[in-house]
Amino acid sequence: MMQTPLNYTDDNIRTLEGVQHVRMRPGMYIGRLGNGNNPGDGIYVLLKEIIDNSVDEFAMGFGKQIQVDIADNTVSVRDFGRGIPLDSVVKAVSILNTGGKFDDKAFKKSVGLNGVGTKAVNALSESFYVCSYRDGESSWARFERGELKDSGKEASPKEKNGTLVTFYPDPMMFGKFEYNMDYVETMVKNYSYLKKGLTLVLNGTPYKSENGLLDLVNENLSEEPLYPPIHLVGEDIEVVLSHCNAYGENISSFVNGQNTRDGGTHLAAYREAIAKTFKEFFKKNYAPEDCRQGIVGAISIQIQEPNFEGQTKTKLGSNYMWEKQTHDEKGALKLDVGPTIRTYVNSFVAQELDNYLRINKEIVPIIEEKIKSSQQEREEISGIQKKTRERNKKTNVYNKKLRDCLYHYGDKVTEKNQEDIERSSIFLTEGDSASGTISDARNTNYQAVFSLRGKPINSFKESRKKVAENEELNLLVSALGIEDDLENLRYNNIIVATDADDDGMHIRMLILTFFMKYYPDLIRRGHVYILQTPLFRVRNKQENRYCYSPEEKEQAVAELKGKVEITRFKGLGEISPEEFADFIGANMRVDSVNIADEESISDIMEFYMGDNTIERQTFIRQNLRSEAELEDINI
Repeated sequence: MMQTPLNYTDDNIRTLEGVQHVRMRPGMYIGRLGNGNNPGDGIYVLLKEIIDNSVDEFAMGFGKQIQVDIADNTVSVRDFGRGIPLDSVVKAVSILNTGGKFDDKAFKKSVGLNGVGTKAVNALSESFYVCSYRDGESSWARFERGELKDSGKEASPKEKNGTLVTFYPDPMMFGKFEYNMDYVETMVKNYSYLKKGLTLVLNGTPYKSENGLLDLVNENLSEEPLYPPIHLVGEDIEVVLSHCNAYGENISSFVNGQNTRDGGTHLAAYREAIAKTFKEFFKKNYAPEDCRQGIVGAISIQIQEPNFEGQTKTKLGSNYMWEKQTHDEKGALKLDVGPTIRTYVNSFVAQELDNYLRINKEIVPIIEEKIKSSQQEREEISGIQKKTRERNKKTNVYNKKLRDCLYHYGDKVTEKNQEDIERSSIFLTEGDSASGTISDARNTNYQAVFSLRGKPINSFKESRKKVAENEELNLLVSALGIEDDLENLRYNNIIVATDADDDGMHIRMLILTFFMKYYPDLIRRGHVYILQTPLFRVRNKQENRYCYSPEEKEQAVAELKGKVEITRFKGLGEISPEEFADFIGANMRVDSVNIADEESISDIMEFYMGDNTIERQTFIRQNLRSEAELEDINI
């Protein structure tokens, strides 16, 4: 039977005003919501948006200190800049596309130029208070979930000029959230490194940098550098670089003080410039990946009118150092642009790094030896991997192990597929049962499945050659698309999905060890996660509850009145595809795998995957949860 279509009338046409739109579509403004477990979660974006405004004041020459206090998840940020113009306080924090940064008269090289940031914080906070102090007067306003509740003006002769913002993120949006102070401290430190002369005080502890990015790199070095880090400073650009005996590249990038953890045009230009300069200096055609293997460093640039990909500003999309619309002699609109970021960065690095190497000749043979060593190993390993891939193609192993999705992280973004590309994921599973369950339950638009056979090799204990010969890991690298460059990564999220038993935990550790040793940037850039699946199903005749811990199970048993049945899931294959679809859908629970900048990867791997030491035995005993705690309870 043909269904009658729903009526489409004037009543269906809606206009979402300001805060309504932010609250209905928060992802457009702050990216992910989250609960604070991940440094990219929305509550940190809210904090960053407020601090950005205070940093912009300092960058314009006003206010040398910013005070940040967080207690009971309530945030207060006080700067000593010019303060918001008193008659504009309410609209400056509540009306979208309202602000003082739409031209370069008041803010020349600002992070936030679209008049959205503070309004999003206001809209997504249960309570929001702002007070501007200017020349002995103040103007304040108090909001709840973006709606103005009260405002006023008064004399404040004892207060220095500046702005105070206090907010509490809305639990209706973020659920049960909590600020991780380690993440906040890292954010505050980064601001201090990038703004020499600025002091940020976090809960009473001051942070100030005298040497800019050099301090950042030196304080975050987890491995001993082969030579003292090179520090080059120019107009609107600052770079640091060195090499260490590790795999991958560890280059932090910033634009106008904003940590662009996903890189962008400036980082791509810097990576290109490093390789190009070394090749020209040594007059040898070294491969770019050999020039950058084991490199540690940072780049910060200042540009006008930055264009970021996404509201969270984690990836720079601008191609020019500055661009603005002007009019020609006849009044016609035209676009006036400066040099490209690629040209600017390449020219600076080529000249300054070349000069540095000619003056500091003692580090030249160290750098070339590192490049040659990387080249020799890469060529040897590349040959082994190529043979393995060709053998697997002939036997069609690859197609049997990877069940791909339609959209990939590196695909061209269109309005239609943007969201799917961002959430494109690959589940790493072990065994046919688990991979079959996830394959049947997944969304084929953006979720892929890769099936491992047995336990991967221990990458920490074995040689690089032995690891390269391992078929399973070779195929995994091919599936991810990272044989030649991490920039070719095909999935935004790499999700390790193993059983909740001893074997599953061991396989998880082996996979993570492989990534940490040879592809640590996958973890640093926030691409690697661990899937959390329910340990129990508690049900009665009316309701099913899925529980991820013994504590959740006990709560479910207490709340579901009467006789209940409890099932303990030990393997992913025990869960039906119909059930599993809920666990990898919109409410999927994952733990982000993180490495702090200052943590030594080799020390971490030595502790968890090295010889069985007394220290590790003690750690296991202290953190072990007995199987008895997880057994079924029949009621």
